[in-house]
Amino acid sequence: MAGLPAVSPAVTAELVGALSPRLRKRLDGGIAKLAARPMTRDGDTVRISVDDDTDLTLHAPGGTVTGADAVRCGCLLAPDCLHRAAAVSLAPVADESAEPPATPPLPNGTAEADGPGGSGGASSPSAPGSGAATGTGAATAEGPAEAEVADPAQRDAARAVRDAVATLLEAGTDGAGAVVQAEVLRAAHTARLAGLPRAASAAVSVVTGVRAARSADPAFRLADLTDGLRDVLGVAGRLPDATGAELAALRGTARQPYRPDGSLRLYGLFSEPVLTASGYAGAVTWTADADGRLYTVSDVAPGGAGRAVGAADRAVRIGDTSLTHRELSRAGLAVSGATVSPTGRLGAGAGVRAVRAAGADWRGEPLDRLWGVPVGDQVSRALGAPGGPGAPVRQGGGHDLLFLDVTLVGPVRETGGDCLLADCDGVPVRLVTAHDAPGLPYRENLRLLAAAGGTRVRVVARLVPGPLPRALLLATEHPNDAAARVDLGLDRLQHADLPPSAARPAAAPTAPSADEAPLHLLRRRVQQAVSGGRRVLAFPGGAAGDGNRLRRVGLGTAGDLLDALHAAAADRGRDVFGRLLPSNAGRFAHAWLGAAVYTAEVERALCAQAWGVDAARVAAGAVAVGA
Repeated sequence: MAGLPAVSPAVTAELVGALSPRLRKRLDGGIAKLAARPMTRDGDTVRISVDDDTDLTLHAPGGTVTGADAVRCGCLLAPDCLHRAAAVSLAPVADESAEPPATPPLPNGTAEADGPGGSGGASSPSAPGSGAATGTGAATAEGPAEAEVADPAQRDAARAVRDAVATLLEAGTDGAGAVVQAEVLRAAHTARLAGLPRAASAAVSVVTGVRAARSADPAFRLADLTDGLRDVLGVAGRLPDATGAELAALRGTARQPYRPDGSLRLYGLFSEPVLTASGYAGAVTWTADADGRLYTVSDVAPGGAGRAVGAADRAVRIGDTSLTHRELSRAGLAVSGATVSPTGRLGAGAGVRAVRAAGADWRGEPLDRLWGVPVGDQVSRALGAPGGPGAPVRQGGGHDLLFLDVTLVGPVRETGGDCLLADCDGVPVRLVTAHDAPGLPYRENLRLLAAAGGTRVRVVARLVPGPLPRALLLATEHPNDAAARVDLGLDRLQHADLPPSAARPAAAPTAPSADEAPLHLLRRRVQQAVSGGRRVLAFPGGAAGDGNRLRRVGLGTAGDLLDALHAAAADRGRDVFGRLLPSNAGRFAHAWLGAAVYTAEVERALCAQAWGVDAARVAAGAVAVGA
């Protein structure tokens, strides 16, 4: 529900857990009714009118509800009423592993949290030598990191996360109501207290994705939720037996350490809006130094699409500069006493000084060198970045941005909607919208660019792994003026901006489907399980045929994994009276995880092949970036 403050996972788990069995069955219906009621905000207090005579209030100092006593209802059944649990289940989930991004600047050189929409996050592995606290089992001077093991509390917390998420996966987004979500949030809170911020943050992200799916949020992407489930199950499953550096990476770090980086001369690249399903919005501006290293400046806080667009006209919070994000994307910045996180986010400590400086054209030095990197090397870097595409930029150079010179071809119709086909040195690349929120101009801008067929432009895009070359289009040169730039999530193109020779695009031809590749047989089942749960794979049908088809084309492992997934879904024993026994959610989650990991790795290889990149280069890039 737009406008509600974020709620701590522990609060949601407590209020839902206190409901009687009868009220738990009515919780999802109560959430739907409460979502339709009027709401008002007065400072840190949000008031929902339950009916003509009853109000429910949420007190959220700093934008987050941190205690159950901050949620009060005036009905006769309070405090044990359904309304309180419905309100917190409707509100966005606060990721306690990363402090809100609106915190005031901290003293120079101290740790500052990366916000949910910033360039870093709590799920990022801790950088070597960062010194960040990662849990109670951190290495000490008395023993090398290689001998480090998880303590009992961390092992129990990891298993709790695994079991709760396995139950959610078994239900699927269609069946994972508020009670199931609350159990995942309870496990996430336990993991955070045990010093496992990566597992906690990943579990919270999964709940946020499930809520987006159930509310038909236009920003929801099934592939993203699938990736989130794969990540949290993988982390929680490996953590109890991990040691040394692997354990440190699986624990993660709740705070990104900001380290001094001296003086920086930065050149603005572009700005993009941030709009998350967890209720945060704002803007991130990308800059580069003379050596091509990328740095980000963000302004992300609770809000909706309006704040995402409006944040572009807010002053950046670096030193005393009055530059807005929109201005910085085209200008420059001279920073002294800079502090930078491992993910490249600029700190705003008290000792940081920054003044406006001259910017640079994309076709001039030093930004021109970003487009001078061979496309194959850029794709290798993106696929090999820690966390893969979608992971934050890192100081070592690992990020998923692509700087491409392309010739616009025109629109192409796909199952999920039209995309813009472009030629990149002989590689047909599908450029798609970065966000489908109606308040952002991505889709309309893409439609207009499709009318500029034959135009040669430079673009910034974000790699999307898959069997066909695909990328999210973020920024481009102006189609009628190469010296100007267009941030496609913030600026709005007009027909007058198109080249004089541009005509209205013809009807979009249908593109060959990537699903013609046999791997789609496994990918489709993996994603169906996420949306429909175990039961959609338990029905008898073409499971054996699909497995045999995969084996016939040489994907024997894929066929075996698909058969194992269907077998786990259909595994239901009976008691002595012939009644069905409860299903084994752990077995199904294990089979699903194997299929999901295999699919992701094969798709990485297919993506490299589609872009003309040797898979060995991708593996080498992953090692180099992670070093």
